[in-house]
Amino acid sequence: MSAPHNYPLLEAIDLPSDLRKLPEAQLPVLAGELRQFLIHTVSTRGGHFAAGLGTVELTIALHYVFDTPHDRLVWDVGHQAYPHKVLTGRREHLHTIKQHGGLAPFPTRTESEYDTFGVGHSSTSISAALGMAIAAARQETHRRVVAVIGDGAMTAGMAFEALNHAGSLPNDLLVILNDNDMSISENVGALSNYFASALSGRIYAHLREGGKKVLRQMPTVWELARRSEEHLKGMVLPGTLFEELGFNYIGPLDGHDVRALVGTLRNVRKLHGPQFLHVVTRKGKGYAPAEADPIKWHGPGPFDPASGTLIKGAPSGPSYSQIFGQWLCDIAAQDERIIGITPAMREGSDLVDFSKRFPDRYFDVAIAEQHAVTFAAGLATEGLKPVVAIYSTFLQRAYDQLIHDVALQNLPVVFALDRAGLVGSDGATHQGSYDLSFLRCIPNLVIMAPADENECRQMLYTATTLDSPSAVRYPRGSGPGVALEKDFRALPLGKAQIMREGRCGLALLAFGPLVESALRIGERLDATVVNMRFVKPLDEALVIELATRHRALVTLEENAVAGGAGSAIAEVLCAEGLAPALLQIGIPDRFIEHGSRESCLAAAGLDTASLIASVEHWWSLQAPERVRSVGGA
Repeated sequence: MSAPHNYPLLEAIDLPSDLRKLPEAQLPVLAGELRQFLIHTVSTRGGHFAAGLGTVELTIALHYVFDTPHDRLVWDVGHQAYPHKVLTGRREHLHTIKQHGGLAPFPTRTESEYDTFGVGHSSTSISAALGMAIAAARQETHRRVVAVIGDGAMTAGMAFEALNHAGSLPNDLLVILNDNDMSISENVGALSNYFASALSGRIYAHLREGGKKVLRQMPTVWELARRSEEHLKGMVLPGTLFEELGFNYIGPLDGHDVRALVGTLRNVRKLHGPQFLHVVTRKGKGYAPAEADPIKWHGPGPFDPASGTLIKGAPSGPSYSQIFGQWLCDIAAQDERIIGITPAMREGSDLVDFSKRFPDRYFDVAIAEQHAVTFAAGLATEGLKPVVAIYSTFLQRAYDQLIHDVALQNLPVVFALDRAGLVGSDGATHQGSYDLSFLRCIPNLVIMAPADENECRQMLYTATTLDSPSAVRYPRGSGPGVALEKDFRALPLGKAQIMREGRCGLALLAFGPLVESALRIGERLDATVVNMRFVKPLDEALVIELATRHRALVTLEENAVAGGAGSAIAEVLCAEGLAPALLQIGIPDRFIEHGSRESCLAAAGLDTASLIASVEHWWSLQAPERVRSVGGA
């Protein structure tokens, strides 16, 4: 890819082994080049941005000190891993990131040997790194293992479960906390660097461990010394918690002083047992607009790097997320029992307005999906109406709580499942491919799939009128452009809607956004088209009626075929002893990788052109004469 800037040091680095040949004095210059390269490259296509700018120096220092890929480097989530990709042989392909056939949005084992663990969901790094550290000890490979986790990811219980386990073991493991929620002034930064260097040094380590051995022989003095150390550290360093978990705490360290990072990491690399390095960085470092508003610049689209102006695409209607956000504000204004809950996705789920208008009824529980669901269950036991706004792919992380704490007790919690179906550029880790399959088997749960924006609004309202748990699953992006009804109306529970009566003997039973494509197919083949609306309870009476007066049925859903809505149709037909020809269309039994939402739909065979071709071919096998006379190009 051509670039408007010169990057003499960066362009000489194809792999970390090249980086390690540089004099340490040149590392700050390399950091400047890498940061400018990121700004230029991401501006042309968009992508995760602010987090990566904040980890430039840390990434350089890690690959400079550690012998990657022999030493294992595990990134958490991976938003901050763009600099890592650049330094590990993928510089010339960074402009393809998140695009169909391009680089994966997150570290991916199949993409590079430097990507030691596939990530995308939060707070997995310490657990995975501990597994690698234990394997290294058993296999006597003498490799080091490093986990890099952000302060946001540290809010998840899984991270502390892993810390608790790792701190009880003697294995060599370095956990780096990338803390970008605060800044360090020059004076504090210099003092912090001094403490970090001192606490990571071998002299301190020997004195500390040697002193413990001596003092343990004198229990009273040992207890006094232990309390004094904790008291002093609690005043000067925020490490008491991690020390209590069994880690040797080092920091805080200025994460933008690459030479201080290198010195400290060299010291830490020589230490044994669990180590915890606290590094403070700034999201968006080096690009003023991103520093000023790191949330806006977390994952921007293309932008003008000179002005900081985002380049907007063609205007479209409101997204389903926006429909949900407006609905939640409207229903909350009518019903003071409504509570909004999100696991750290305020902007993505469009809860910004709600958080401002109803601050006492808005709860961001951080990256803690399990807690979010059980917290909602607790609210529901006391007569409140909790609405959990959560991405389909993230609800997977709270499956036990959904079953045990909500459904088993039949509590009226509303789940607004955003990003259901194929989401596009964030790839396999974020595709909402499975929610119908894993939700449909849970007793007491009502599941709805809107075909358009207004139906989404009315289904959300319907959910609040129920005395049982419910889920409304809607896709990423905009709908077909249906006008919204201001007034709320509850939909009849478990009742589908016939959109078109056909005469060819074929019925299309569509769930959610694929209703639009089903209508186009119905027009071409003169087929009956049904907007099923409810996945559970299913409109069994209508399914049976359709099966008795049609020779063939086709189900369409943006969910895995295995166990999905089409499977529910098949179960009804089997139970009734009905055997019309049945074609189930949905996401195939493979992971759909990254790309635009349109390319992901095409890869799954769910774009309109593919659906038409699939249905027409299958129907030709059932009734060839009729298709030839009605089909058309």
